Amino acid sequence: MRHDRPVGAPQPLFYFGAMSPYSWFAAERIGTLLPQARWQGVLAGAVFKANDRTSWGLTDGREAGIADCEARAARYRLGPIRWPEEWPTNDLAVARAMVYADRHGQLERYALAAMRLCFLEGVDLGELDAVLEAARRAGLDAEALREGIGGEDVKLELRAVTDRALQDGVFGVPSIVIGEELYWGDDSLERAAATYRVLDEL
Repeated sequence: MRHDRPVGAPQPLFYFGAMSPYSWFAAERIGTLLPQARWQGVLAGAVFKANDRTSWGLTDGREAGIADCEARAARYRLGPIRWPEEWPTNDLAVARAMVYADRHGQLERYALAAMRLCFLEGVDLGELDAVLEAARRAGLDAEALREGIGGEDVKLELRAVTDRALQDGVFGVPSIVIGEELYWGDDSLERAAATYRVLDEL
C-alpha cells in the first residue's frame, strides 16, 4: 500500500540547557511522558542573546522564579533544590560537554548527572571540575571529555545545534518541537505529549 504522506508523528525534539532548572524538571519527567523525544542540549546563553533576552535568574524576577522552582521541585518529588552560590553562570563548557556526550550516545545520562549535580548539590556547572565530575557520574571518561570539548569539531557542532534550535523558533529552554509546533516551558510538557499521541495515531 502506498502512502502519499508520512504516517505517524514527527519525532519530538527536546531542547534544553543544563543550567536551567525548568529544563531539569522536564528532563526528569520526559522519559515517562514523551520517551520518543530526541534530546538536544543547547548553549542557552546564545539562545537568550539571539532573542534579546536574559535569564530570569539575572533579573528582578529572580526571587519569584526561585520560589516557583522550589515549589515545583517539591511537587515533582525531586527533593529540595540546593542552588549554586553563583547561579546562573557561563554554560559554555557544559554545553560543549553535552555535544561530546551525545556523540558517545550518553547525552541523557550526562545531562541528568550534570543537572542533578547543579540543583541537588549546589555545584556550579560553569566550573570545569563540575563538568568533568558529571562525566564521571555518567560513566564517561572525564579526561577524554576534557580533551574533546576543546576540539574545534565540538565547538562547531554546538554552534550548529544552537543555530538549528533558533531556526526551529526556540527562544528559551526547555522547548519541545513537534513538526512545526513549539512547546515552551516545563509546564507545556504534558500538552506536547498529548499532541504527539494524537498525531502518532493519524
